[in-house]
Amino acid sequence: MGGVLLSGFHPVRAALAARRRELFELSIRAGGRGPDVEELAQAATAAGVAIRELEPEAFSQLAPAGVSTQGVLLRAGELPEALLEEFSDPPGPRTVVALDGVEDPQNLGALARVADGAGAAGLILTRRRSPPLTAAVSRASAGSIEWLPAARVTNLSRTLNLLKKKEFWIYGADVEAPAELWRLPDRAHSARRVVVLGAEGRGLRPGVVRALDQRFRIPLRGRVGSLNVATAAAVVLFELLRRDGAGLAGNADLPALPRV
Repeated sequence: MGGVLLSGFHPVRAALAARRRELFELSIRAGGRGPDVEELAQAATAAGVAIRELEPEAFSQLAPAGVSTQGVLLRAGELPEALLEEFSDPPGPRTVVALDGVEDPQNLGALARVADGAGAAGLILTRRRSPPLTAAVSRASAGSIEWLPAARVTNLSRTLNLLKKKEFWIYGADVEAPAELWRLPDRAHSARRVVVLGAEGRGLRPGVVRALDQRFRIPLRGRVGSLNVATAAAVVLFELLRRDGAGLAGNADLPALPRV
C-alpha cells in the first residue's frame, strides 16, 4: 500500500480530523492504549479507518527509523495541493504566506505551524526550490499542515502581481530593507495581505523583491544577522495581527490600499 506513514499524536489527530487525505489504516502499539491513543482510535472509527493493534516488535518494524511515534502510525494518502483561488478569491481580510526558496522540510513544517496559529488562510509554495508535503513536514508542523491549504505556483513574482489585482498588499521581509517592521506607517497596513519570506541566507530573489508593495526588516540587536525563517514568520505575522487588533488602519472595514 502506498502513501505516507504519519506518526505521533498531533499529526495523526489532525489528519483524522481534517480528512484532507485518504485515510487507510491506524496502527497502535499493543500495551500503550492511554487516553490519547483511545481518542485517536475513536476518531479513526468515526472516519471509517481500519485499526490494528501490533505487538511492540512488529510495530517497531513498521515505524520509520529514528522517529518518535508515541505508539501510533497512520497510513494515509498524499496531502493534496490546494488551488490558489481557494484561499485568494474570497473577499475580505485575510493573510496568505508565500515562501521563496525555503527548501528545508523542518523549516516548512515549523513555519506552517506559525502561519496556522496566526490565522493564515493559505500557503504559497514554488514548484521548484520547495519540499514536498511529507510526513516529516506534518510532524514538524505538529499537524498544522493537515489544515492549512498549500498551493504551488510556477512563477512567484507573477503570482504576487496577480494577487495585487485581487486587492492584496504584498509585504516582504528583507534584511536589506531600509524600513523596520515596528516603524511601518499606518497607511502601509492592510488586513488583506501576502507576507513573503525567503530562505535564511539567500533571502528574496530580485524579481520577487520588485513585486513587493512594502519591504521591511526585523531589527536585530545581537551579533547574528538573521533569524530562522519560521522565527521570522512568527515575529512578522503576530506583529501584523497586533496592528489589526490595535485598529491601526485595519480590520474588517479596512479599504484596499491605493497604488501609484
